[in-house]
Amino acid sequence: MRRCAWPLLRLPSRAGLVLRHGGAAAARLRPAAASSSSSSSSSVGGDGSSRAPDTSLFVPVPLKPVGDAAGEDVGAELTRPLDKGEVLKNLNKFYKRKEIQRLGAENGLDARLFHQAFISFRKYIMESSSVSADLHIILNDICCGAGHVDDLFPFFLRHAKQIFPMLDCMDDLRKISDLRLPPNWYPDARAIQRKIIFHAGPTNSGKTYHAIQRFLSAKSGIYCGPLKLLAHEIFQKSNDANVPCDLVTGEERVYANEDARQAPHIACTIEMCSTNTPYEVAVIDEIQMIRDPARGWAWTRALLGLCAEEIHVCGEAAAIDLVTELMYTTGEEIEVRNYKRLTPLTVLDYALESLDNLRPGDCIVCFSKNDIYSISRQIEARGLECAVIYGSLPPGTKLEQAKKFNDPDDPCKILVATDAIGMGLNLCIKRIIFNSIVKPTINEKGEKEIDSITTSQALQIAGRAGRYGSSFKQGEVTTMHHDDLVQLKEILSESVRPVKAAGLHPTPEQIEMFAYHLPDATLSNLIDIFVSLSQVDGLYFVCNIDDFKFLADMIQHIPLNLRSRYVFCTAPLNRKEPFVCTTLLKFARQFSRNEPLTFDWLCRHTKWPLAAPKNIKELVHLEAVHDVFDLYLWLSYRFMDMFPDAVLVRDIQKKLDDIIQVGVCNITKLIRASQSTVAPGTAEVVSEDFPLSRTKRDTRVASGRHGAKSTEALSIAVEVPGERRAKNLKAYRSATRQEDLKSHGRGSLANRLLREGLLTQEMLRQLESEWHDQHRNGRYGLGSKRDDQNSSKETGKKKK
Repeated sequence: MRRCAWPLLRLPSRAGLVLRHGGAAAARLRPAAASSSSSSSSSVGGDGSSRAPDTSLFVPVPLKPVGDAAGEDVGAELTRPLDKGEVLKNLNKFYKRKEIQRLGAENGLDARLFHQAFISFRKYIMESSSVSADLHIILNDICCGAGHVDDLFPFFLRHAKQIFPMLDCMDDLRKISDLRLPPNWYPDARAIQRKIIFHAGPTNSGKTYHAIQRFLSAKSGIYCGPLKLLAHEIFQKSNDANVPCDLVTGEERVYANEDARQAPHIACTIEMCSTNTPYEVAVIDEIQMIRDPARGWAWTRALLGLCAEEIHVCGEAAAIDLVTELMYTTGEEIEVRNYKRLTPLTVLDYALESLDNLRPGDCIVCFSKNDIYSISRQIEARGLECAVIYGSLPPGTKLEQAKKFNDPDDPCKILVATDAIGMGLNLCIKRIIFNSIVKPTINEKGEKEIDSITTSQALQIAGRAGRYGSSFKQGEVTTMHHDDLVQLKEILSESVRPVKAAGLHPTPEQIEMFAYHLPDATLSNLIDIFVSLSQVDGLYFVCNIDDFKFLADMIQHIPLNLRSRYVFCTAPLNRKEPFVCTTLLKFARQFSRNEPLTFDWLCRHTKWPLAAPKNIKELVHLEAVHDVFDLYLWLSYRFMDMFPDAVLVRDIQKKLDDIIQVGVCNITKLIRASQSTVAPGTAEVVSEDFPLSRTKRDTRVASGRHGAKSTEALSIAVEVPGERRAKNLKAYRSATRQEDLKSHGRGSLANRLLREGLLTQEMLRQLESEWHDQHRNGRYGLGSKRDDQNSSKETGKKKK
């Protein structure tokens, strides 16, 4: 295999062209050009069609011109010194020749690459004190009229291959990035005949229970779940049932046996499952996540690669067809077992409308952390206690909040949560109340979209109400606002969209082979080229790699070997948390210097020990520190010698979890403290799970000068610096609800205008300001109504 320095994507395959006028050198090149075109330039996608290369990814290798110290100019001695003015004229004439451009295309140089190569070629000749003797002679002959500019093409192509040297190894690159036969990546699984059993059903149907019963009765087994909480739950259930089971997550491994011997059963997060260890039974939970744009590859890997005699797959019926097709490619049959919900779920005909209508067992679901802060404060202002659960809370805090809510003797009977409750927590919920049905998401291309929740998401969340075995025998679901209830009913009445494709992701081995051919490319560029060259069939898609590329670019300047760099780039962190990203950067820098990251170093960096939070900003920072400890533990699992103090870090992480629990229990006090330190009309800056934030704050309803009540102030959260996304912001904030505006007949209109994009939050702020100014000046008393009526009459006369 030949090594190449920089990447080039697919080149279009074209028929050989014949120059109508050209020198002997170009004529001699034609057969080679045609051969090169057929072997290196064709690129066929999974559907059999050729794709144009993304030449924006091509980074040329700079070539320095030859200096005066290069030695004698042999070409000048054989002919004469070159007239650089004449040379420049002929080079430009060469560039403009259509035949030359076509011949360049045959050799893989499209318009962009041809231009880049020519600029480099011209600069090299014009700035070099001397060039090779053969090129010098050709240039001299052309300047003297004894040669033709087309004779420069072989030298131009040689130069182009120096700055784009991957032209000769495109076949190898395509073979490495060919992702059309993923089943072949797992020879151990293909060597056995597996039995696939699909447990299909909605939330609270007992599908996972039956799969786990088979897991517990087997001699050996592995459970693969999407969350640490789920893996931990199965770990505890197994050991409570006297079935020794180990726990394996990205951050830790807990052995059931005191002597650290591997137990025959393992409960793990799905990314951590082994495809080399044989088991009797494997359980893959939440199989519908195989379509997840970021993590879907992990379900694909488990489904195709686990070496188990029985594979029990649990999830939505929408994934049955895809799993059946995937198993057809492996030659394995699938048995489908359908389940129905064990308790009834009713969609109510009325919305909550006001927090005064809350009942014990209610759960308000928000898709914004700021909404959680706002609503929890309003609930406690009414003399009610509430538990709070959202995604960035530590698992221990989530469990404690769930325990508090489930405890019949605890006065806390209301839960405010994000869709984090959709899986991983057993909750005694009577009624699910959607605060909004609009949620920000990230699609397969890594683009942020704002849209109504899907039927699958709505069913997953709504299904948490009326859990089988809880004190509530049936579940109910509704919305906070009446306008949303109609749309929610439509969403829930629709059938779940079938899962059509499974995610894939390049493996470290594939990237290493790619880097062998492109040793000077950055890791981010390698991934880009790999994805661009990758070929998949209709059953698969390549997962988005934005987070990976973000980390790759962030640590590119740090000297790391490829394998270590790849590991750092797959670290599970939220790139919207600056403190965590900065910590990863420091980890990588110290790792590159071969300096172990000790417990003392980490304590200095995080300023441990930390006090209980006094406001929301401090609570958010504590959550980020918890993520830093998670990151350390994750890296210690992979680089034990460089991150040696995992045990000590795990101990202080548990203490930090307790501190965060105290903060969450006092969250309304933190909100009040936060709002007392910011300017009126704004809310505390918080870090969202998505780089868009909004909130509502209660203000006192004041009586107007003429007895009419004024509207509540509309207050919008300040966005985290650097996270503005203006286009998405308008759409996302269209979900903002202002309850008391409806008393003036403006709430539903404002909401509708926001949803339709006819009104923006900036305009809404301005209207709010004008409303209050005019209200203070008495413009909206009885006199203003007469003025408005007179104004309407005058307008009508003008129209007539």
